[in-house]
Amino acid sequence: MLRWLEWIFESFLWNSRLIVLVAVLASLVVALAVFFVTTVDVYYLVTELGHYAGLEQGGRKDLHDQTIKHVVQVIDGYLLATVLLIFSLGLYELFISRIDQADESSASRILSIRNLDDLKNRLAKVILMILVVKFFDHAIGMKFDSATGMLYFAGGIALIGLALFLTHAAEHKNSSLKHKPDEMDDQRH
Repeated sequence: MLRWLEWIFESFLWNSRLIVLVAVLASLVVALAVFFVTTVDVYYLVTELGHYAGLEQGGRKDLHDQTIKHVVQVIDGYLLATVLLIFSLGLYELFISRIDQADESSASRILSIRNLDDLKNRLAKVILMILVVKFFDHAIGMKFDSATGMLYFAGGIALIGLALFLTHAAEHKNSSLKHKPDEMDDQRH
């Protein structure tokens, strides 16, 4: 009787991981919604540019500035949708099941998630890119009234460069650590 209750409880406990499907489906739906909204924005952005050549210099400059701002917002939208997609696929692979098509595919392995650190690292990289795009979006509209403002802006650029460098260095370090055991195994044989 006790063994049977233990089996029932463990079965319930193991199957409770399926609640993650709610987060997987919700993230996927939101990702599709963000892709849709951003694509509609791209359509309207392109249709608004039809009269660009016929504008006077001042009107062209205003439309140019607005277009650049909208393009940055489009990039931001697609990056956000990508974060949601990676999150959805990662949760599914970690808690529910491996995705067979992803393992068999010869395409990029970016969507193949092996562990929680993989998911965290992929999300962090895309979120960092979103922050870079947001910084660029704010930089477009900045007015430099003093040397201090320019110095703050330069400091922000330096910090972004440092963050990208550290991300790349950590990725390079992790990939070299993954290859070292293989090389040591080859040397033993």
